Amino acid sequence: MKTFTIILFTLIIFSCGGGSNSSSSSTNTSYTIIEKDSVTTAIDGGYGFEDVAKEMGFKTYTFTEEDYIFYGSPEAKKGGHLKFTLGRFPATFRALGQYYNYTENYYIMNALCYESLLGSHPVTLEKTPGLASHWKISDDKMEFYFRINPDARWSDGEEVTAEDVIASYDIRMDETILMPSTQITYGKIERPVAISKYIVKVKSKTLNWRNMLYFSGMVILPEHYLRNLDGTAYLEEYNFKMLPGTGPYVIHDEDIINQESYTLTRRDDWWGQDDRSNKYMYNFDKITVNVVKENPALQFEKMKKGESDFFEIMKPSMWVDETDFEATKMGWIQKKRVHSKSPAGTWGYAFNMRKWPFNDKRLRYAFSYLYDRDRFNREILYNEYTPINSLYSGSEYENPNNVKYEFNPEKAVKLLKEAGYTERNDNGFLVHNETKKVLSFTIEVNKSIDYRVTPMQQILKQYGIDMQIKFIDRTTRWKNLMDRNFTIDFEAWGGLIYPNPETGYKSSLADQKNNNNIYGFKSDRVDELLPIYDTEFDHKKRVQIIQEIDSIITESRHSALGLSREPPIRILYWDKFGYPDYMLSKYGGRSEDILYNWWFDDEKAKALEDAMKSNLPLKIGKMNHTFWKDL
Repeated sequence: MKTFTIILFTLIIFSCGGGSNSSSSSTNTSYTIIEKDSVTTAIDGGYGFEDVAKEMGFKTYTFTEEDYIFYGSPEAKKGGHLKFTLGRFPATFRALGQYYNYTENYYIMNALCYESLLGSHPVTLEKTPGLASHWKISDDKMEFYFRINPDARWSDGEEVTAEDVIASYDIRMDETILMPSTQITYGKIERPVAISKYIVKVKSKTLNWRNMLYFSGMVILPEHYLRNLDGTAYLEEYNFKMLPGTGPYVIHDEDIINQESYTLTRRDDWWGQDDRSNKYMYNFDKITVNVVKENPALQFEKMKKGESDFFEIMKPSMWVDETDFEATKMGWIQKKRVHSKSPAGTWGYAFNMRKWPFNDKRLRYAFSYLYDRDRFNREILYNEYTPINSLYSGSEYENPNNVKYEFNPEKAVKLLKEAGYTERNDNGFLVHNETKKVLSFTIEVNKSIDYRVTPMQQILKQYGIDMQIKFIDRTTRWKNLMDRNFTIDFEAWGGLIYPNPETGYKSSLADQKNNNNIYGFKSDRVDELLPIYDTEFDHKKRVQIIQEIDSIITESRHSALGLSREPPIRILYWDKFGYPDYMLSKYGGRSEDILYNWWFDDEKAKALEDAMKSNLPLKIGKMNHTFWKDL
C-alpha cells in the first residue's frame, strides 16, 4: 500500500456512512499508451537499473511473504460500488494549497488518486517503494537520490519523470499557494536537481533527520500541467477539480456534484496494479461519498436504511443506546470495535491568544480550571475516555511532569478576580472593573458536537462567563480557523507517529494565516529547541526534546486540553464485505481504511439479500477486534 507522510496535524471532525451494491466498471484507458523507454540507460535509471543499483549505492526494500500479509488479502476481489457519508463537502479538491489540509484530502483524495516517491511499511514503518523503486542517502545524510520507476504513468498516460518531482517542490514553495507551514518544512531543502530522466537529487540546506522522511512522502503532481501554473492560478483553476494522478483512482469532473457528493473510479490502467503490494488493495470499482451536512443522526438513519455501506460512530451514547435494532440483532449489520495503535491525538478547547479575552493567560487558566473533564466523561461519554495533560498523550513523547489540571472553581474565581472581573451585571455575567466589558465570547461549532460544548456553556454561566454557541458548517469553521477569525474553538487533532511541533508552534507562524499555529503561540525557548530537534538523530534525545516542548506549550494553556481519543474505532457495516485479518491498519486505524483493503463479497451479499427477504438471521461476529493489541 502506498502511504503518505502526514506533515501537518489534521482536524478530526469526521463521521461516515454509505449504500452499495455489486459491480460497476472501472475506468478504461482513453489515451495512447506510451511505449516503454528503450533509450535511457540502466545507469541513468532506465530499465536494468536493478542490476547496477547496488554498485551505485542505491537500495530498495525487499518484501518477504510475512510482509505481504499486511497488504490486503489474497481472497480480495475487484468490483462493487462502495457508498458512505461524510458530514461536510471538501473546501477544495486540490492536493495542496489554501484550505487543503482536510481529513478528506489526506485519506481519500491524496491517498487514492496520488502517490509519493516512497511509501511506509504498514507495520515496521520502514521505507518501501512508491513512485521511486530505489533510493540513496549520502554518508553525511545531507543528500538523497531517488530513482523513479520507468513504468510509472500519470492517469493521462504521460510518463513520470524527475521533472515532476521538481515541479511538485516548486509549487509548494510558491508563496502564492498560501502554505507557510509547508514552506518551512520544504524550505530546509534545496530545489531538487534532475540527474537524468529518472534520477533526482535532493540536497538539504541544513542537517535534519526529517528531510528524507518528508520529501519522500511528498505527493507528486504532474509537471506537464504545473509548468503553466503559478500558485495563484493553481488555487483558482483546481479548487474543485483535480490534476491527473498516478494512484489507483480518479475523480472525474462530472462525478463531483457540488455540496452533495463525489465519486472515485478505479483505474484499470493503473501502472502499479500488478505489484504484489498493491494486487489485493484498492478493490472497489467505485467509491461514492455522499454529503449529509452536520447531521450524524440522518447519516445513521441512511445507514440503517441501506443507503450507506458503513458508518463510524463517534458519539458514545449513540453506540451504547442506539445500535441495538433489528438489522444488528439479525446480524445483517455487523458491529465492531476495532483497536489500532494510531497515535492518540488531542481533544479540547483551543484559544486564539491574539484576541480578547484569551490574550490574558489568567483567563485561559480559569477556563481550564472550570473544565470538569471527569464529570463530562462520566455523564456524557460513558467513561470511555481519560483526561489528558499533554499534546502527546499516551506516547513516549508525553512529559510525565506536566501539571495535571483538575476541576477547581476556587482557583478559577481567584484568577478571574486577579484579571479584574469581580462584579456581575443584571444577567449574572462578569464585568471588567475598569473597561466595563462583559466577559462574553462566541464559540463556533458544527451541530454534531453540541452535546460536548453545551454542558461547558452551563458550567461557565454558573461562574459568570457567557460563552455563546453558534452553529456553523464544518467548511466555514475550518476556513475561519485558517483565517484566524475565531475566539475559541473545540478541536480534535490527530496525532503523528513522528511529532513535528514546528508546523503548529513555531513563533513565525503565529502572525500568519493558513497554517496550524491557530493559537498565536510564541515561545523563544521552543524556537530554540526546534532546530536542535531537527538535527538530533538519537531517538532518545529527540524524545527528551519533545517532552520539554510539550511542557512549555501545555503550561501556556494555549488549549484547555480535554479527553483522550483512545477508544477503538466504532463501526457498523452491512455484512456483504470481506476484509483482511487485521481489518483496519495498525497506525491508520481509521474507518477510511475500508476504502483501501476491504472488498465486495458476492457470496456474502447474496446471503444477506436472502436472509433479509426471508427474515432469517446471519451469524453475528464478535464485537471487539483486537488484532493489533499485541503487535
